[in-house]
Amino acid sequence: MNIVLSPEASTVLPGVDRQQLAADFEALAAITEPHKPWTRRSFSPLFLEGREFLKARFAEEGLTVRLDTAGNLIGRLEGANPAAPVIMTGSHSDTVPGGGRFDGIAGILCGLAAIRALKAAGHGLHHPLELVDFLAEEPSEWGLSCIGSRGMAGALGDGELALAGPGGETLAHAITRIGGDSAQIAAARRSDVAAFVELHIEQGPVLEARGVPVGIVSGIAGICRLKVRFEGVPAHAGTAPMDMRADASLAAARFALGLRNATRDQQATGLFTATAGVWQIEPGGANVVPGAAEITVDIRAESDAAMTAYLTQLAVLAQSAADAESCRLTRLQQLSRTRATPCDPALQAVIAEAARALGHASLPLASGAGHDAAFLARITRSAMIFAPSHEGRSHCPEEWTEPEDLARAADVLALTLMQLDRQRHDAGRG
Repeated sequence: MNIVLSPEASTVLPGVDRQQLAADFEALAAITEPHKPWTRRSFSPLFLEGREFLKARFAEEGLTVRLDTAGNLIGRLEGANPAAPVIMTGSHSDTVPGGGRFDGIAGILCGLAAIRALKAAGHGLHHPLELVDFLAEEPSEWGLSCIGSRGMAGALGDGELALAGPGGETLAHAITRIGGDSAQIAAARRSDVAAFVELHIEQGPVLEARGVPVGIVSGIAGICRLKVRFEGVPAHAGTAPMDMRADASLAAARFALGLRNATRDQQATGLFTATAGVWQIEPGGANVVPGAAEITVDIRAESDAAMTAYLTQLAVLAQSAADAESCRLTRLQQLSRTRATPCDPALQAVIAEAARALGHASLPLASGAGHDAAFLARITRSAMIFAPSHEGRSHCPEEWTEPEDLARAADVLALTLMQLDRQRHDAGRG
């Protein structure tokens, strides 16, 4: 299907094949653990089966297919100038356990649909176009996410490669097992990419709630994880008076409520969330006053400065919660922190213009989830397109995005890629 820009315009824009796109989603969704849809964990036999499906689809469209040394599956459509910098799109085909049919997969299949549309509409490219299935974007059995994009960005070092997973297998061995070459991991790093655009489902409720079909990601939130431990005095639940207790669970509860209130105060800084998602109460008896409580906190912020100020505030909140319940704050440890990644403003503008030209409203919004685009931003200009998620649900079997919403986003991606190719070519001639 072709889309005409306007009745008086001669420009014909590429429109994706809706039927083929829907068929591809169904076919890939069928490759799953039968009793845990939709599960295709990285490095597993099902993951490799899914990649064989993608290889075949890539080859059918005339793409040259290869695996780089970091285990990324790459399909390449040559342009008129093979030596020109690459325009890249893609995402990931692995899932979380019991995850959905669209998270990551949308970026690959919509990318393939966009390539089909460009070819069918006769838009020859000047630059090479690459479609990438990045290895293991989701947290893997090795405790690491975004493995393939880390490798492409030169951020996969000896420490990560030495991580041990199931049965003691190292990540280095696992990458080589699935077709990469961990001994040559440095060769995966790229310096020839002109721009990267990742299409993804929103995984949140904003676009659907506002009735907007296209999201333009302003940035990808930084993530910090903390371990906080409170220690009190275990006691008999029936004989310890309420006003003479040092209940560690109450100190943790006070801290969690303070965390929520402090997070609400940060909303003016952009996307900002905090979640106390893991709790461990000791000794864990119904008739024992808890002597210790440990919680793991996940904090996500669009602004690094706001995150830093907030972390300082949390130390005060934690100590205050401990004091209020006659407990001790014995641990406030930062487990990990990744910095926020702004998306390239010029790429955002190209996406916005593509949406406008196709008659679609768009909305700028930050991503609270991590993405391969964050690592690609270390080596090139990077941006993202969001398609709506029904009720904002993701990482669950109920994850759903309407086929037409996916097709519209793929149309925007196709036009974006075409415009980027033209811009780069025109700039090169100038």
